[in-house]
Amino acid sequence: MVATDPASVVWVAATAVHAGFQLIVTGLVYPGLAAAAPDDWAARHHAHSRAITPIVVLVYGILAMAGGWLVTSTSLDAWQVLSLVSVAAAIAITGLVAAPAHGRLSQARTERDLGVLLKADRMRLLAAWLGVVSAVAGVLALG
Repeated sequence: MVATDPASVVWVAATAVHAGFQLIVTGLVYPGLAAAAPDDWAARHHAHSRAITPIVVLVYGILAMAGGWLVTSTSLDAWQVLSLVSVAAAIAITGLVAAPAHGRLSQARTERDLGVLLKADRMRLLAAWLGVVSAVAGVLALG
């Protein structure tokens, strides 16, 4: 059985956008940022923060709207709950770990803070992909 209610389908699309965005950040953006020379760090980090903030706001806004629609319009199955929790974990990691690390890194690059940021980012990647895979499973009514 395939669940075709619009909110579930939109949730899958939103989680796919999120997972794709996170894959690009983890695979391309952060390695480039981490490779910045110490004398170029402040400018590169500032440019990164300025460029990525609107995209993060857009992606997280899409997730919030799609997740709100899903929660209020459907009877959630276990896969959808897992998806929602996974996406919430990625967002929480951003707010509680990555954003503070970025704040500290905007003042000065330290290997400790860069390491915290990169580890948090890998955790976000895992959570984002668990979110999309479980969202798809919910639509396909697996399990």
